[in-house]
Amino acid sequence: MIVTEKAPAKINLSLDTPMRYLDGSPQWDMVMNSIDLADYITIDIHDHPQTIEVCTDSGFLPNDQRNLAYQAVHILKTRFHRSEGVTVKIKKNIPVAAGLGGGSSDAAAVLRGLNRGWQLGLTLDELAHLSLTIDSDVPYCIYNHTAHVTGHGEQVTLLPSCPHYWAVIAKPSVSVSTPIILKQINYEQLEHLDNQGLLDAIHQQDWQAAFAKMGNVLECVTMQEYPKIKKLKDGMLRLGADMAHMSGTGPTVFGICHSESRAKRIYNSMRGFCTEVYLVMLL
Repeated sequence: MIVTEKAPAKINLSLDTPMRYLDGSPQWDMVMNSIDLADYITIDIHDHPQTIEVCTDSGFLPNDQRNLAYQAVHILKTRFHRSEGVTVKIKKNIPVAAGLGGGSSDAAAVLRGLNRGWQLGLTLDELAHLSLTIDSDVPYCIYNHTAHVTGHGEQVTLLPSCPHYWAVIAKPSVSVSTPIILKQINYEQLEHLDNQGLLDAIHQQDWQAAFAKMGNVLECVTMQEYPKIKKLKDGMLRLGADMAHMSGTGPTVFGICHSESRAKRIYNSMRGFCTEVYLVMLL
């Protein structure tokens, strides 16, 4: 049996972390949205028992248990005692290690696909609950819908959909280690966001007010290490983006525009500074 799933990238319209848990992990307070830059997942359920195989067209990703898609297969096989073999093929379009949730979205797509293929009958809420053991972004990626994400990432509250604005995505040629960035957070120095004001604006569909409330408190940490990220953000704002911020722990920067023509102008300009630039729409 062959099952296919689309795995959209995510961006953080806002990212805040109010505190650190006793185990050292951050508490999240985020508003997330998906974009139409996506990986494509093909799942082959076959008669070679107990095997799990993950294949990608990227030389940067592991194909063993370190791969989040592999972990997603293992969780469902173990939980529901499935003996079939599973081969997952991933066509990568989302940049790797970019702060766009590519690996998490791939894992979420595998969970959705196997849920259909094996007719497990799990709801999205149940899949999201199972997925938290893989990565904190996977529960959101199960839904791929504008959402307020809190706690460890397991509390996902769906919000009114964001309009289909245009966005320019630019990933500079630097590698950012998420664990290292998270360890460097000084909570006493963070300037926290008004996420409640952002949520109110979204519920009122006042997107101009929402843009003013968006942000990422980790920019001060990552940009200090990688000043190129700030240059990309400043460049997008200077060229007329309605808002621009870093996604996740970086290094990717995104700028949102009301009009396609302005987004295309920013896209063309950014290509002169950055090799990985994408023109996308918010889902």
